[in-house]
Amino acid sequence: MAGKVICIIGAGPGIGMSAAKTFGQHGYSVALVARNEEKLQSMAEELNQQGIEAIALQGNASANESVRKAIRTTRNTFGRIDVLLYNAFTFRDQLPSEMDPIEFASDLQVDVIGALTAFQTAAAFMEEGSSILFTGGGLGVKPMKKFTSVSVGKAAIRALALAVHQELKSQDIYAGTLTINGFVREGTTFSPDLIAERLYEMSEQRKEAEWTFDKVAIT
Repeated sequence: MAGKVICIIGAGPGIGMSAAKTFGQHGYSVALVARNEEKLQSMAEELNQQGIEAIALQGNASANESVRKAIRTTRNTFGRIDVLLYNAFTFRDQLPSEMDPIEFASDLQVDVIGALTAFQTAAAFMEEGSSILFTGGGLGVKPMKKFTSVSVGKAAIRALALAVHQELKSQDIYAGTLTINGFVREGTTFSPDLIAERLYEMSEQRKEAEWTFDKVAIT
């Protein structure tokens, strides 16, 4: 059985990879889950070269069984899951009047229904002291008309995270969402590395259900 383990759903080169490095540097083994298996393998190899045990698992947040399979494989591989990070989301530049209802439903599958599926699957394997983290966004609190789909998705995942926190608190499993009040970009105060540090802090402190990440001065 491995030491602590984090499973990252929606593990891309931004927040996902930064979270993998941050948690890995604190002794976690890492399961990277996303659609593009080739990119995932490259990310896993980079982590392994840095001394972080990592595996790549193909998983599509648009298909619930795919999410379940990736989480089960993580648990079967490492013997445990201590932190689940749900970082998958869609981004569509459309006004409400331009949105196709079927496409909108597909977006919500990735943005929030996949998160529900991930939580339900992982929680069954988690012990006291574990954490479930959701990456949220300021658009969920202050929506923008051009980004209606992701605004609704982030509002929904915020509500889901708060509800999950209420349900799991008595089991000593922490659930929380990080509301990122800005657009994630390298070299800015909203860099993936800084956000990953906050996510790790959340998993360690295990207090409030909602944390925020605002513009801060880089020292």
